[in-house]
Amino acid sequence: MKIHKILISVAGAIAILTAGGYYYVFILGAPQFDPPQEEVNTGLKFQLETFNSQAMDAVRNYGVILPPGYNKNQQKRYPVIFLLHGGHDDARAYADKYGILDVLHELYKGKKLPPSIVITPDGNDNRGSSPLYDPDYFDGPNGKLATLIGSELVQVVKSRYRTLEQPQFWALGGLSSGGWGAFNIGLRYLQNFNILFSHSGYFTDNSGPQNSPQQIVQQLSVKARKPLRVYLDAGINDTNFLASTKAFHATLNKLGIANVFYTFPGGHGLSGADVGWNYFHKHLKDSLSYVGEQFDNSKDPAKNS
Repeated sequence: MKIHKILISVAGAIAILTAGGYYYVFILGAPQFDPPQEEVNTGLKFQLETFNSQAMDAVRNYGVILPPGYNKNQQKRYPVIFLLHGGHDDARAYADKYGILDVLHELYKGKKLPPSIVITPDGNDNRGSSPLYDPDYFDGPNGKLATLIGSELVQVVKSRYRTLEQPQFWALGGLSSGGWGAFNIGLRYLQNFNILFSHSGYFTDNSGPQNSPQQIVQQLSVKARKPLRVYLDAGINDTNFLASTKAFHATLNKLGIANVFYTFPGGHGLSGADVGWNYFHKHLKDSLSYVGEQFDNSKDPAKNS
């Protein structure tokens, strides 16, 4: 009888742990145990906005962070940065998880990034958000996300905010599957984005070569390659993502496309100074500093200062 009670107790404990684990991973999306520490007084504000998407036949949302002083000089126009999230995330992820306000505050203060309009699209397809699959960052059976982000949202942002128009002042990047999405979409819309970046992302997709940046980039004309600027990084813990990023870096070099590639400690995970949200928080400073260099290197024909 005593053994029977012990077995029942053990079974109950396992059931509770299983239920708790399911909730933690599949409902909460496995939140970071030690997330980035945020500074309260950055002076920046994250705002969630909506628009009617014809591409997805739905009301969609995106996050926007306007630069310091945006409302003071009504004649000034700004460069634009799109940030794509990874699996089981949404438009709020960069603000809620990766501490993007702190990153921007630090870069603006150090003059490593000119004041920019930062957009965080909801990149989830018609299946919604799930840890079981990555968003389909392409036009396919689960929705037209490439059209949504690469074209439709670009026009929405241009119509709502004082943006610089030229593609050399527009950057598109992301982390994990968002890194793949940034290149899968960006390489199709180089008329809108000249600067692309990825944090521990990948460059081939199981949906086929038509959605694999490793293949798409090789089909670009020499003229299309010339204005392209690329930042890549990968964590040493992310063996597969690191290998994919290295191979893509080699292809860019072969094609003569301007790019930088860094390998950093850490990668995906749930805890550690160089792991998970902390990895992305730390290295967003690197990618956005690179973006800032490209913005600064481009002459502003509108001469907005």
